[in-house]
Amino acid sequence: MTEPDLNIVTGASGYSGRYITQLLLERGKRLRTLTGHPQRPNPFGDRIEVAPFNFDNPASLSASLRGASTLYNTYWVRFNRGRVTFDRAVANTQALLRAAKEAGVRRFVHISITNPSEDSPFPYFRGKARVERSLIESGLSYAILRPTVLFGKESILINNIAWMLRRFPFFAIAGDGRYRVQPLYVGDLAALAVEMAERNENLIVDAVGPETYTFAELVRLVRLHVDGRARIIHLPPALVLAAARLMSALVKDVVLTREEIYGLMANLLVSDKPATCRSRFSEWLQQNTGELGKSYQPELNRHYR
Repeated sequence: MTEPDLNIVTGASGYSGRYITQLLLERGKRLRTLTGHPQRPNPFGDRIEVAPFNFDNPASLSASLRGASTLYNTYWVRFNRGRVTFDRAVANTQALLRAAKEAGVRRFVHISITNPSEDSPFPYFRGKARVERSLIESGLSYAILRPTVLFGKESILINNIAWMLRRFPFFAIAGDGRYRVQPLYVGDLAALAVEMAERNENLIVDAVGPETYTFAELVRLVRLHVDGRARIIHLPPALVLAAARLMSALVKDVVLTREEIYGLMANLLVSDKPATCRSRFSEWLQQNTGELGKSYQPELNRHYR
């Protein structure tokens, strides 16, 4: 019997990586994950192979990719922390691209972000654009997916908004809150990634949900469904950031960054392209109000500790 094609997912224990991995396993694919935490238990057990990133060892990194038909890359960082920086994330991804080329990987499916730009004032979006250019120039067959705001049971952003709305008397929104978001179900992103892997042409696709909200509308919708008690107030961005720093100290995490506030206010998490995914945030919210926001989801525990 012929062994199934090997597919590699970076960060199979992470958020979008977990959904991509589950979908590939359901389709009978052979899986290997590259991770910065190879000793950590993963939710798939021995159904997937585990290898370290080895970004600083090109030969080992290339060897870990050899024999793979497709590489799904979800690797990135949310903010600078110590030696983990956006510049390092760019360099690491470029090392991954070189290793994939060396190993003969057929297709590279890359998870980016909406509205990346090398001229962006925000390092997150600037770094994403640099990685996209490196992939385009690599000679690999590629699909670049540009998702908006992800939602799902493991969502840090949506869950922690609900948590604050449940627990505190006030919820602060930066500015007028009229800047827009287009929530995208993480399972839809996974399905789109697997679909793009089966194509041959080079593609850049905005991964967009079917509903658009202002940020204030989204917060009010979440408050309604979780029966939140918080009064929504509008403050200057600097005061919201100061409040976020106090909250971060309280929960020993990074609740919100300056870049996230101003990137959101700049309407960088919406697309002018037609919706590419079907799941509606409003329907998902109705189905998941029981557990949403019952506990805080720490970013540092998931990716940094």
